[in-house]
Amino acid sequence: MRNIYQLVDQNAYTVGGIESFKEASRRNRRMSATRVLQFTELTADARIEKRTGFPEGTEVLYIQRLRILDGKPLILDHNYFLRELMPELTPQIAEGSVYEYLEEELGMNIVTSKRTLTVEHVTQVDEKYIDLKGYNCMAVITSQTFNDEGVQFEYTQSRHHPDYFQFQDVAVRKKSGAMEGSLKTELRLAGA
Repeated sequence: MRNIYQLVDQNAYTVGGIESFKEASRRNRRMSATRVLQFTELTADARIEKRTGFPEGTEVLYIQRLRILDGKPLILDHNYFLRELMPELTPQIAEGSVYEYLEEELGMNIVTSKRTLTVEHVTQVDEKYIDLKGYNCMAVITSQTFNDEGVQFEYTQSRHHPDYFQFQDVAVRKKSGAMEGSLKTELRLAGA
């Protein structure tokens, strides 16, 4: 078995890991800032349930944040957080790092995130806060993030300026025959 290592470009985000905007900016050696545009308590209705996965009737915090890198507003985040798990979350914390607060203050273990990457038409909100330089689309990452108890505590739609969007991942192929062989071995060991 060989390990392949490539240095991640300084302005790249990784798909396979979970890191906060603050952590990614630090790793990329970029000056970052966050501006909270909205901070609202909501009760999930059918529309929010369909979009986020939070069941209808769930109390959530909706936070809209503008992410700024090296003085340029480049990312617009629409966050929904499960209110019951973070009752003391404030706009000031949201301007810093919600993940830092959850892990260091509340002791939450953030373990997994289901993500989808798409390209979507710009919205009026995108155009209001981000200088798109003629682009009519945004790179969009949606994620549902879970803690170590299997509870979804976050849904985020992160809308990125196309010129500054770069995600990297390393993919590994598993041969189907190898998978079948390991399954047969597991069945034999289990006494099947």
